[in-house]
Amino acid sequence: MDKDVGEGKENGLYSPTEGQGNGNGPEAASALNEDEAPSTKLCGYLHKLGGPLKTWKSRWFTYEEMKCQLYYYRTPQDVTPLGSIELIKATFGYPTQGDEGTFHIQIPERLFVLKALNRETMMYWLQQLQLKRWQHSSRNADVFLPTVKTPTGLVGEEAAALPAPWQQLTLQNISLKHPLTELQNSVHNICNSRSFQEYSHSASHAEEPPSEDALSPSIKNTAALPAPPENPPPPAPVQLTEPEQEPHQGGRRSPCSLSWRREKKISTSATLPVDRKEANATARVSRLQQEVFSLQEDLKSQKELVLLLHKALEAAQQEKRTCTQFLSAEGEQERLELRHIADLEGRLEAQRQEKTELEQRLGQANGHVTELQEHVQLMMEKNHAKQEVILKLSGQVTAFMDDPRRTVCNTMNAETFRQMQEQIDNLKDDIEAYKIQNKFLNSEIYQLTNLWRNSSEQEKGLMMKCAYLEAKNCQIESKYLVVLRKLQESKSLDSQHQDMVKQLIEDALQGDMKDVFKLNPVQEYDEYGFKIIPEYEVGDMKLLAKIQALEIRNHNLLSQDLVDKPLLSRWANYLGGRPSGEPVPSPELKGLIRCGVPREYREQVWRWVIQLDLHRTLTSNRRFASPTRPAVQQLRRILMAFSWQNPTIGYCQGLNRLAAIALLVLNSEEDAFWCLVTVVETIMPQDYYNKTLIASQADQRVLKDFMAEKMPRLTAHFEQHNVDVSLITFNWFLVVFVESLASDILLRLWDAFLYEGTKVIFRYALALFKYKEDDILKIHDSVEIYQYLRFFTRTISDGRKLMNIAFNDMNPFPMKLLRNRRFLHREKLRVELRELEKIQEEFVTKTVERKDKELDTVLSDDEEDL
Repeated sequence: MDKDVGEGKENGLYSPTEGQGNGNGPEAASALNEDEAPSTKLCGYLHKLGGPLKTWKSRWFTYEEMKCQLYYYRTPQDVTPLGSIELIKATFGYPTQGDEGTFHIQIPERLFVLKALNRETMMYWLQQLQLKRWQHSSRNADVFLPTVKTPTGLVGEEAAALPAPWQQLTLQNISLKHPLTELQNSVHNICNSRSFQEYSHSASHAEEPPSEDALSPSIKNTAALPAPPENPPPPAPVQLTEPEQEPHQGGRRSPCSLSWRREKKISTSATLPVDRKEANATARVSRLQQEVFSLQEDLKSQKELVLLLHKALEAAQQEKRTCTQFLSAEGEQERLELRHIADLEGRLEAQRQEKTELEQRLGQANGHVTELQEHVQLMMEKNHAKQEVILKLSGQVTAFMDDPRRTVCNTMNAETFRQMQEQIDNLKDDIEAYKIQNKFLNSEIYQLTNLWRNSSEQEKGLMMKCAYLEAKNCQIESKYLVVLRKLQESKSLDSQHQDMVKQLIEDALQGDMKDVFKLNPVQEYDEYGFKIIPEYEVGDMKLLAKIQALEIRNHNLLSQDLVDKPLLSRWANYLGGRPSGEPVPSPELKGLIRCGVPREYREQVWRWVIQLDLHRTLTSNRRFASPTRPAVQQLRRILMAFSWQNPTIGYCQGLNRLAAIALLVLNSEEDAFWCLVTVVETIMPQDYYNKTLIASQADQRVLKDFMAEKMPRLTAHFEQHNVDVSLITFNWFLVVFVESLASDILLRLWDAFLYEGTKVIFRYALALFKYKEDDILKIHDSVEIYQYLRFFTRTISDGRKLMNIAFNDMNPFPMKLLRNRRFLHREKLRVELRELEKIQEEFVTKTVERKDKELDTVLSDDEEDL
């Protein structure tokens, strides 16, 4: 029967493991916090039972707090996980009769069988997984688990630098179910290893002196060296210096100086105390061992060098003899024979060398065989000794089984034996009682877990059904209000019907939405402080605002489970699968950013993108609603710092909105300042915010060119009614749509804008007109068109549809074409500005000349009067 610890805390049925006591309440929590600080990262090696053959495979497991999931990889260096275990609905247990360290994780879909290196590591994993799940489900849950000491070197981030506890062949550890993932991880690891090898080859490493363990073989061989004479001759006067002042020759000391130094140390140590003598003797032995090792290495290298020189000399002599014989030969036939002889002699020499090598190998093999035979003989002797011990113990066991009382009475008295027998019987009864109790508690926990799982599934289904019905209700109510609005605009109704429609509209606007139960109540502001539903004073606009609020609510309810949760899961898998936790430029990241960054990861992604590129502001945002708010003071300091950092621009209208949106997301004045610098100086074109705004004007002309190509009907409609869209879109481009779009769509646009650049502004500007093209074509009055263009962007609530139009329907959209058109229109604007300046100068000159002539005329009239 498995010992289940999956839901022990919630039901109060947690049974302590063997050798551990029950922790209750704050005492165990304090012990856990004081004695053993939990690791910030739960990760480590575990064995996982899987595959068609049901074999154990070593896997690297790591816990992701945001999703409450346990990801597993083949190695810690892998990027893409092989799979994950959702811990929210999991139960944990371990078999009492199974292998040591084996435990189970049961989820509704399957059963995961894992194995730790030992029992302590298994209990640590079970406790931490249970604690992490409780913290995810209820952050204020009390901890009353028994304290389990953290296994050193087996869990945590430091375990990634150590080899796996179980040594397996690479082919045995490969996952056959995920070949593409294994291929991706292998390519990534090969690239990393190559870069590391190139770096290690380019760096120079200082060689450390050998340790005492490495010197032990050479120390054993020092017994064969000749001992120094007891009375060595006195050294030369030049060598009677201190050890620090001895001259070195190629890093080695002369034998005379070494022997004199030994004599000096021995004579000096005779006057020291016993402990000082032992310390000096140990240091001297260690130093001498190092010297012996270095001398042996030098001797070995010198012998190899002499052997090579001998071989080279023999080869040269042989070649000299061959050349001499070849030159002394008279006929061609004799020379050919000599050449053939020389060739045969070379082959003979090669055969001799090969024979010598084979003899050496044979000698080594014979030596190895001898060692193996000795080892076998030793093992046979050990086996014989063990068999004798086994026979002796078997005899004792047989005697005890025949008459246990007599055997035990030989070592203890009857009273002691009786007490021990009673204790054994009592313990057996306790064990049986605990087993029954454990089975009962496990059954209760299992049943409660099933009930909780079923209720959770039912609750989830009911919540989804309620959300769908509420979204359907909002959709029907929105259509009802749209019909009322169209009836209000209709001129074919009589006065009675018009009054009835007007009364219905007033009832709809004054209806109390709070009387109806709602799954997610409508909030006035979003998580960043933006006002979700705009306020309109005119009655017709109020009806439009009510329709927009219902559409936004309908979209949010339907997209919460279908869009937001899968997107959050994709981001969690992407960032959780990276060891460093930092994004890397890739097509996958580009697609994720275009879909939008979840609020949980937006601050982190924006900071990374900035590093990669290196009392009127937002009045609808409550953080900037009052001049006394701290955010307004922070914004003032950011704009002041930017004017000092870039005096050529100073301050331009629109910079305050760019800085404000950065401050809302990044929550740091310094980060918001550098975000503003990055947008103005790196992402946006040059001269975009200077006094002439020449780059901004050029972008408006480029936008008109793209509209003529991609939406010719709408462009002709604007030209027919003399509508200049740049009067509306100029502010879009200058502040990157801040205060022009709903907050969720705006932040998704900024995600892609910071990563891809200004091309995103053109895509979304075209997508906005494409989204409402049919509605605009129905308006045939220029004043009404301008009024509609002023607020139509705030009525768009489906950000997913807008994104698809921007990044799919607007293709192709090459950056090269955008740069060429920008350059062309910028040059045209510069020519027009020069002509305008010339006309202005001519006008000023004519004005001055006319004033001079008028002054001369006045003076001449005065002289005539005089």
